[in-house]
Amino acid sequence: MIIGVSSYSFSRLVRSGDMTQIEIIAAAKEIGFDVIEFSTISVPEDKTLPDFAAELREEASRVGIGIANYTIAADFLNGSGGDLQAEIARVQGEVDIAEILGVPGMRHDATGGWSADHVGPKSFAAAIPRLAQGCRGVTEYAMEKGIKTMVENHGRFCQESVRVEQLVTAVDHPNFGVLVDMGNFLCADDDPATAVGRLMPYAFHCHAKDFHVKPGTQVSPGQGWFETRAGNYLRGAIIGHGNVAVAQCLAIMNREGYSGVLSIEFEGIEDVLMALQMGHDNLRRLVGMVTDSQ
Repeated sequence: MIIGVSSYSFSRLVRSGDMTQIEIIAAAKEIGFDVIEFSTISVPEDKTLPDFAAELREEASRVGIGIANYTIAADFLNGSGGDLQAEIARVQGEVDIAEILGVPGMRHDATGGWSADHVGPKSFAAAIPRLAQGCRGVTEYAMEKGIKTMVENHGRFCQESVRVEQLVTAVDHPNFGVLVDMGNFLCADDDPATAVGRLMPYAFHCHAKDFHVKPGTQVSPGQGWFETRAGNYLRGAIIGHGNVAVAQCLAIMNREGYSGVLSIEFEGIEDVLMALQMGHDNLRRLVGMVTDSQ
């Protein structure tokens, strides 16, 4: 597998001003990552998104690290004022940015769920036809540029593996697949190993993520933790330090023949650079153990 890192992992450093998005590219290379991916690019005030995307690609080329993926927000239920065609067009515009970055794939959200004032059924099943139309409109455009598109198990409403599988099969397009994030399933109280096993046939890209977990029957642990859909508690962890069955998920990926990018997405409270170095080292070791046991 190709070991990467999401720019989201550095977001705390970028927000604090300790690093710029340009600088994290060299930092990722120094840690030892093979590739980097960009999640919601923070554009400097004096630049445009297309121009800055070109700068990021140039810097990655200079440093000697590939850009593997581009991640953006989307909402085919509520985005662009609820105008589906406008939201499709907006996300197609992000595909143009992915082309500038030179990435093979782009991940976009499907939706965060029905709005509070929506009249009618609010089930996931009721949303699928519209979500599928949106995803299909984007992927048909992206295919012309040689870019695969995918949805991630993300955002609670479209997070557990059964729902993600229902969406990807409804889209039913060879250019559309799934970004499988092993940790995110816990946000919807879905067992990661079971979920990874279900979605690997559709995987275009994968994330390694770990979480510390506490049951909702306990008192809230406080700052740094957030609640799952069922009221359990999660806190981002260094890869290998949390409760996600990382090695088991990797074994499933390996069994299914996955040899693509596996990017760390870190959102813990530890020092970022230390956590990413430790996570990188642990992930490489775990991947090596899985592949050596074949």
